[in-house]
Amino acid sequence: MSGEPTVVVTYPGFDPDDVRTAGVLREHGLQIRFEPRTDERSAERVAQLMDGAIGGIVSTDPFDGSVFARCPALLVLARVGVGFDTVDIAAATGAGVAVTITPGVNTATVADHTLALILACCRRLVENDRRTRTGAWDRGGALNGVDLTGATVGIVGLGAIGRAVASRLAGFEVTLLGTDLPEVRSELIARVGLDELLRRSDIVTLHVPLTPATRGLIGAHELALMPDGAILVNTARGGVVDEAALLPHVRGGRLGAGLDVFASEPPRGSPVLELERAIVTPHIAGISVRTQQAMLEMAVQSVIDVVAGRAPAGIVNPEALRAARETVT
Repeated sequence: MSGEPTVVVTYPGFDPDDVRTAGVLREHGLQIRFEPRTDERSAERVAQLMDGAIGGIVSTDPFDGSVFARCPALLVLARVGVGFDTVDIAAATGAGVAVTITPGVNTATVADHTLALILACCRRLVENDRRTRTGAWDRGGALNGVDLTGATVGIVGLGAIGRAVASRLAGFEVTLLGTDLPEVRSELIARVGLDELLRRSDIVTLHVPLTPATRGLIGAHELALMPDGAILVNTARGGVVDEAALLPHVRGGRLGAGLDVFASEPPRGSPVLELERAIVTPHIAGISVRTQQAMLEMAVQSVIDVVAGRAPAGIVNPEALRAARETVT
């Protein structure tokens, strides 16, 4: 390759002065171009940002076939996190671009954040905080919360994160319902269909990846099944929920919601942000001081491995490695 190889970083939490991440890239002869994602960007804009780069340490920018066609030098995309729904894996593989994720790093962090949202929604903490700061002292009034202890909680998606949430909830003496139960049965969780789970649950928490099968999984029909006063928590992907269908249920106070993810991110101007009965956070369920550092270090190592012709950890499309190696050599 001619010139100085460049890695474009779109993950906004990347510190260009951190010796454990940026420093390691530079030690391996890689230049860094920092283009943090702070708003929605088109594939055309992403292609412009990635021009000439051999690698990317990326957030949730869209990488479709047009990006790969316009960026022939690209060898590796290292996603910070475990979701890769914004990357066209088939197109990446066809272009010889290895796509990696950082699995197993933030399972506990997402589960902790999920539990925090559940408790905050049950106890209406944000609403009470706002009212108390205005001088109100509304004890036992309109903002009275409900108990998590003794509730029925439905977990949609029982992968590693869903099971971690279940283990945390067990201490609250809840009844646990689940869909997508793994082959290893759990005595804590009763397996039911999605409609039954929605009908019976006081709290529903979502832990499925965004795929064609799960896009809009929780829509008008599903929301109507949830009982009055129920709470929907989403720390998975915004597209799993039909936001337009959710709005009237939460606006009218029939349902509460704890949302860490949105159909469009950031959700600037979204009516979701105006809902009093919704607690919203900026897609941070999987991010803590510890996990962010660990994910970035893993992403950096993935880039270095691919450039060096080695198989990285967390690779999504290993069949792309052969083409990547041939390009390097």
